[in-house]
Amino acid sequence: MAKRAYNFNAGPAALPLEVLEQAQAEFVDYKGIGMSIMEISHRSKEYEQINDETQELLKELLGVPAGYKTLFLQGGASTQFSMIPLNLLTPGRTAGYVATGSWANKAIKEAKLIGEVAIAASTEADGYRRMPKPSEIHVDDNWAYLHITSNETIGGVQFHEYPDTGKVPLIADMSSDILCRPIDVSKFSLIYAGAQKNLGPSGVTVVLAREELLAESPKNVPTMLRYDTHAKANSLYNTPPAYSVYMVNLVLKWIKAKGGVAAIEQYNREKTDLIYQAIDNSGGFYKGLVDRDSRSIMNITFAIEDEALEKQFLKEAQEAGFIGLKGHREVGHMRASTYNAVPRESCAALAEFMADFQRRNG
Repeated sequence: MAKRAYNFNAGPAALPLEVLEQAQAEFVDYKGIGMSIMEISHRSKEYEQINDETQELLKELLGVPAGYKTLFLQGGASTQFSMIPLNLLTPGRTAGYVATGSWANKAIKEAKLIGEVAIAASTEADGYRRMPKPSEIHVDDNWAYLHITSNETIGGVQFHEYPDTGKVPLIADMSSDILCRPIDVSKFSLIYAGAQKNLGPSGVTVVLAREELLAESPKNVPTMLRYDTHAKANSLYNTPPAYSVYMVNLVLKWIKAKGGVAAIEQYNREKTDLIYQAIDNSGGFYKGLVDRDSRSIMNITFAIEDEALEKQFLKEAQEAGFIGLKGHREVGHMRASTYNAVPRESCAALAEFMADFQRRNG
């Protein structure tokens, strides 16, 4: 096998090599049935077993208490930006949103098309360089829910402490940091995540929610955008993204084999520390783009003040096999996405490249 690239893409992102190899081995003939998962009926016992097992694996790894339901939906997290207020923001109610960057703002924009939105906190004045402290987040007891984005993929900021919302349902977009560390699921009424960063390939979106929240959607919401449609049908109302769910199943088994989410967190911190140290020990040659107490362990954003040198860095990095280091167009500069499946060796290689580039150009 040829040498694999150092994949720091923000999504679709790196998948574990062991998972890819298992999927490759089972691609044509899944467990001796003479067909690929891509060919079988979603009503077959083989797929229903995958569907049920994947739900239970996710609950096990996250330590989900009783009373929650897992859904596998389509349309990406972006469809959830609309689906959440359509189902939960009833007339006469207000939804609270925390504005922390690009993805939070996209969710706010969609919610405003559907109902009343209040901004519970915003870090816009700080250039979205940090996450707000829980004490800065105002929650009204009459709100329909409070929405947060736990990790801003583009900006590289991450919540390290979640707000206490009391009786107000807390909803979180965890697309880019789900399963990167243990969380107390009981704090949340609904968690959603596009799969293509930490869970698997694109094509499936995971929704984990309290059962009472999914039980009855407003009657005027279209069928496919109703949570109760999918909850009552166990995510099998229409043809699901079967192969993507199968891949999520393999990724969850890989996380379990690695020791679970706590072990994954330790691994993530060790490997991302290598890159943050390269930034912090550079004497200002590299500059982090977020406040230290809001740094993400999934998306590391940094810059070189000299624009020409920055372009040279990206050019040489690509030639050396580093993929996906160019920052998002909204932020620019550089970004290394270090999701669960990005190996420590890739982070060590990047830290070494950064040090060498500084020696030659500093």
